[in-house]
Amino acid sequence: MKKYLAFSLIIISLVIIVQNNLLYAQPSLRDPNLKVESFVSGISLPTSMLFLDENNILVLEKDGNVRLVSNGMLQAQPLVSLTVDSKNERGLLGAERVGESVFLYATVKDGEVINRIYRYTLAGAELTNEEVFMDLPGTPATNHQGGKLAVSNDGYLYSVTGELQRDGKDQNIVNGPDPDFSGAILKINPNDGSPAPNNPFQGDNPNDPLNWYQAYGIRNSFGLGVDPVTGTLWDTENGAQSHDEINLVSPGFNSGWKLAMGPISDSGITENDLVSFPNSSYKDPILSFVDSFGITDIEFLNSDKLGAEYSNNAFVGDLGYGNLYRFELNDDRTDFNLDSPGLDDGVVDNDDELASILFGEGFAGITDIKTGPDGFLYVLSFDDGTIYRIS
Repeated sequence: MKKYLAFSLIIISLVIIVQNNLLYAQPSLRDPNLKVESFVSGISLPTSMLFLDENNILVLEKDGNVRLVSNGMLQAQPLVSLTVDSKNERGLLGAERVGESVFLYATVKDGEVINRIYRYTLAGAELTNEEVFMDLPGTPATNHQGGKLAVSNDGYLYSVTGELQRDGKDQNIVNGPDPDFSGAILKINPNDGSPAPNNPFQGDNPNDPLNWYQAYGIRNSFGLGVDPVTGTLWDTENGAQSHDEINLVSPGFNSGWKLAMGPISDSGITENDLVSFPNSSYKDPILSFVDSFGITDIEFLNSDKLGAEYSNNAFVGDLGYGNLYRFELNDDRTDFNLDSPGLDDGVVDNDDELASILFGEGFAGITDIKTGPDGFLYVLSFDDGTIYRIS
């Protein structure tokens, strides 16, 4: 009987191991000259990461903890623990550094649920002098919060807020409420929270949200990326049932939601049906996906450490498949060079077209991608709580 029980326990243990390996298999890459390895694990539901220097990385956990990875080791105690509302897509979502200031984007309750940007002073690898930098809407929806942050080449802070299931002019509803910071990408002075001076919609009313806008008509975004060559901003957006998007975000960009996702020619409307602010312009996505599987971050590899062919390529992740996609850009860096002839229409609509842009797979839900100080590519996995390094 004892031998039978021992044997049964061994079998159960093997089944658990096999199941875990199936769920969290080692990621793989299409290029046999590159390798992917686990850099650090044990992180709980990580949403964003931020390299402070060659030895230290901040990693955000959705439930409110800011963790420090120092010399490849996850430190036991959080640097900061924020009380956040983590229901559905809410939580501690984005991080960015501008000079000696670190900014965090989090969903909090302060009388009502809001999305708040905090600013900290960086002292070594510590965050000090917490202050409220900017408050943004967080209701009515528990999803579509946005939350990613980025820094422009001229030193301003970008943030993106999802549309929160609102129906205003920000969402291209002509007779809807006026702009209210929902469904918008902002460009902000990191010193005082004022609008960046070159924003496209600035007017006479200093309190008008449009003063801060770079773009509107955003449904939901888990990715902002700045091209290191041109300084151009790009974003990723999730469709409702279809047409996740990758967009080049020029100042004044109208992404088309709530009337269009994917090419406007597929939506049954024209640009005349959209809300048009002075200096605004609608543009189709650079690429969209008929199947919506949760496109997340976009990163431009500012390095040749993986080989000259990958230098300044765009890398995009997704949450649903755990895939990593790679894109070469054209000479003026306004479009992708796509090998598959079926992608002439800018829409991925079958498995062969998806395979033509696939760089890696098995990452168990990607939430962030960064170029490390060592020039390698780092990928943050949400479901298995791991930072992977591609070298």
